[in-house]
Amino acid sequence: MSVFEYVALDSRGRERKGFVDAPGVAAARQALREGGIYPVEIRQAKEKESSALSSALEIGFLQKISAKEVSIFTRQLSTLLGAGIPLVPSFTVLLAQTKNPLLQKILAQIRADLNEGKSLTASMENYPRVFPPFYINMVKAGEASGTINLVLERLADFSESQQELVSKIRSALAYPLIMLLVGSLVILLLMTFVVPKITGIFADMKQTLPMITVILIAISNFLKSFWWLILLIIFAGIAAFKYLTTGTQAGRRLWDSFRLKAPVWGSLNMKIAVARWPFRWRQAVFSRRWSRK
Repeated sequence: MSVFEYVALDSRGRERKGFVDAPGVAAARQALREGGIYPVEIRQAKEKESSALSSALEIGFLQKISAKEVSIFTRQLSTLLGAGIPLVPSFTVLLAQTKNPLLQKILAQIRADLNEGKSLTASMENYPRVFPPFYINMVKAGEASGTINLVLERLADFSESQQELVSKIRSALAYPLIMLLVGSLVILLLMTFVVPKITGIFADMKQTLPMITVILIAISNFLKSFWWLILLIIFAGIAAFKYLTTGTQAGRRLWDSFRLKAPVWGSLNMKIAVARWPFRWRQAVFSRRWSRK
């Protein structure tokens, strides 16, 4: 079976796009016609790159898959498996209901891998930006214990609780961040437009200025002349910080250590980690018990 990407028209003349499994192009056209849509273009879907780097680049630059979409997919897959529907038909149902084109393509490829005899864990491991290591390990434990639907259900619960927490944090930080942005913009405008005009008055007076005033004028002249350099340094600093904290194993360990030891913020991160720990511990104990049996 191959995966074909199609562009078709439904009975009302509206354009439809998606993926279909079929042995060949003719069979794909027939399957689409039986489904009540009329194909305009059919081509074989490109095979995914085997490396995790290429899949990460694909997801990072073409389109983003949100955590909410992954959570909804997890919940739906858990419900279908809990109802007794096999894994491959469950992905077929989810594929028809998914609106995100990139997620739809990934689900189609996972379904193709399942048809080839691969495990769900092995198929999901090719997309680390969509399914993080924690998610993959839980799915692996569920497959080993035969309780994949329960594991997916708890993963969905966990993801939804995390999204709710993040939403509350963002809501709490929204007003201070807006005020910080507005305040910084006002200061920047004062330093680049207002202060230079006042500087001309001081120059006409030809008097010795206080040190603080001299420093203020120097800062204003620097911002007016080299604002582009400041923006470049800020963007470069953000990129370097992201690479050092997430791009290397040593950097991630150092950053995680700092996050746990930092004042106030470290205590908050510790509480979040403790809140997550019982869930992971129960899953680990549950999988070990099944493996012993």
